[in-house]
Amino acid sequence: MKLLVTGGCGFIGSNFIRYWLSHHPDDHVTNLDALTYAGNPENLIDYKEDARYRLVKGDICDRDIVFDLMKDCDAVIHFAAESHVDRSVLDASAFVRTNVRGTVTLLDAAKEYQRRFHHVSTDEVFGHLKKDDPPFNESTPYAPRSPYSASKAASDHFVRAYYQTHGVAVTISNCSNNYGPYIFPEKLIPLFITNLLEGKKVPVYGDGAQVRDWLYVEDHCRGIESILLKGRIGETYCLGGKDSEVTNLALTKMLIRLLGKDESSIEFVKDRPGHDFRYSIDYTKAKKELGWEPAVSLEDGLRMTIEWFKAHADWVARCKSGEYREYYAKNYEGKIA
Repeated sequence: MKLLVTGGCGFIGSNFIRYWLSHHPDDHVTNLDALTYAGNPENLIDYKEDARYRLVKGDICDRDIVFDLMKDCDAVIHFAAESHVDRSVLDASAFVRTNVRGTVTLLDAAKEYQRRFHHVSTDEVFGHLKKDDPPFNESTPYAPRSPYSASKAASDHFVRAYYQTHGVAVTISNCSNNYGPYIFPEKLIPLFITNLLEGKKVPVYGDGAQVRDWLYVEDHCRGIESILLKGRIGETYCLGGKDSEVTNLALTKMLIRLLGKDESSIEFVKDRPGHDFRYSIDYTKAKKELGWEPAVSLEDGLRMTIEWFKAHADWVARCKSGEYREYYAKNYEGKIA
């Protein structure tokens, strides 16, 4: 197959490309990425000279680029999105542009060339849960609570509308919080790991009682693979972690323990506006229909993530300083097509 992956220089997208090319060696991947702050071509540096991989710098809102690339692919896996909740609270406009308008542009091209379209979404579109509520599933009503999740909810609705109205061959996955190698160090787990490694404190919102379901990124990649190969067109599949529903404070204490620090490293800070209380995913449908379930426990996944960050201190430093942007200019400017 020839895959078009959007946002493939980001955290999940780059892990997916690595996973796909290693498990499907005869396939080819074109990576369309605008290379914004979270798009780092260094994540795929070892594929730079691989004939199976091509990086195209471009905006998913650019119809000319999108339609041109869609002509020469069999399927599109759409990761590209503005995804950081705190940034959406400060300014929602970029989230509307990329997550809604960009998705519609891709859907228009998929409709034109009758391409398979998989849309990667989030459990945050379902809002949040109380302590004893059952986990989210594919039938949970949408109730987004942040500008980020509202923009992703809108994109989900457009994907379903293009299936119903135009017959585009779509699937959707709604996943819980991802973590693992190459995750940009502004998110909770990498921020806390890098701060602890540097001897800094870790900022915990409010009392840290918020609950999250954590999905190791390779498990997520396997889930998307299963949907692409075995999923029913027009269907949604929820993908969650392996017994990994914990409070933010418990997660923080787990990271502190794994890194050999003490709880004096915790710094409680003012809570985020509209902070969702709990996310939890029921992946029964994916297990029943696709034979997929997560394989990596939270503790094992955190250990692997910590070891990866320890082994890639230079990558972390370049991300935190912004030098990875210079890396793109030196290594890719004028070389991508």
